[in-house]
Amino acid sequence: MTRPYRVAVRQESLDDLAARLAATRFTRPLPGDGLGVPADRVRRLVEYWRDGYDWRAWERRINVHPQFVTEIDGLDVHFLHVRSPRPDALPLILTHGWPMSVVEFLPLIDRLNDAFHLVVPSVPGFGFSGAPREPGWDRRRVAAAWAELMRRLGYERYGAHGNDVGSLISIELGRLVPDRVVAVHVTQVFSLPSGDPAERARLGPDDRARLAVLERFMTERGAYLGLQSTQPQTLAHALADSPAGQLAWNLQLFGGAVSDDYILTNATVYWLTDTAGSSALVGYHGGGPPAGPSSAPLGVACFADDFFPSIRPLAERDHSAIVQWNTYEKGGHHSAQEEPDLLADDLRAFFTALR
Repeated sequence: MTRPYRVAVRQESLDDLAARLAATRFTRPLPGDGLGVPADRVRRLVEYWRDGYDWRAWERRINVHPQFVTEIDGLDVHFLHVRSPRPDALPLILTHGWPMSVVEFLPLIDRLNDAFHLVVPSVPGFGFSGAPREPGWDRRRVAAAWAELMRRLGYERYGAHGNDVGSLISIELGRLVPDRVVAVHVTQVFSLPSGDPAERARLGPDDRARLAVLERFMTERGAYLGLQSTQPQTLAHALADSPAGQLAWNLQLFGGAVSDDYILTNATVYWLTDTAGSSALVGYHGGGPPAGPSSAPLGVACFADDFFPSIRPLAERDHSAIVQWNTYEKGGHHSAQEEPDLLADDLRAFFTALR
């Protein structure tokens, strides 16, 4: 059964958040650079969160779009469902990443709705979807939930797009139901070196530079992945008790190219729904490598400042049907926010060519 949904946070919850922000104990700055999110950035954003940020305005912005909840595999799945005025529009499911939410794709809805019926779900364990109560909600199980969601909505053929964790889930959806997924479009291909020196030696100068960016990110900023994949419960105790802590944890992956309001809206969603632990648990865990390369038509949009760049020779090892690969000289990991026009145009061109 599918039921309508609106985001309507109780005022008591917002008052509690405000009180916790007012009582924040800020930590002292550590000496040196590259030690994590700077203390002064956290302080500035907490002060704005407390005194200037307007959650109700963002609540209204989300609620402009039709929303629903349906139970799939024992969990409530929340989703936006915005039908195109064109009856023959292609259905397209958009999957957000971490530490984001459905808010990630709000800029794309008006840019794409003339050509696509848009389905924008909250990944289980994130935001307004239910949190798993049993192990096993890896990206493949989420993909299976998406296949069931699209079936219930009456969509027999559709496209998939994802960013960050959403890229992983979208590719799995293409593997799971290739007869239904027209094609998959992503903003990252998480293809890592195998360790074979010959593989690395075959990379050209540009790809070696991208690999250096990726390896630097993993060495200098990738510790969160290890903690989230091994000790999410330990992490959740701290983040569930401190909105400033939740904000600081999320800030690891938010640079200066996105707005303070966007950062705080995502942090507020995580705080209000107590999903620090469940979002850490879901999505990254894949239950082992796939049996072979994916075969669904794949489009990749690479943005210049993405801290996790895609490397085409490695991607071609893992995906046998890459049909579009575009590289842009601006934008970053949060392309739907940073460069929504570029991303929307890339999506439109990709799926139009395949229809």
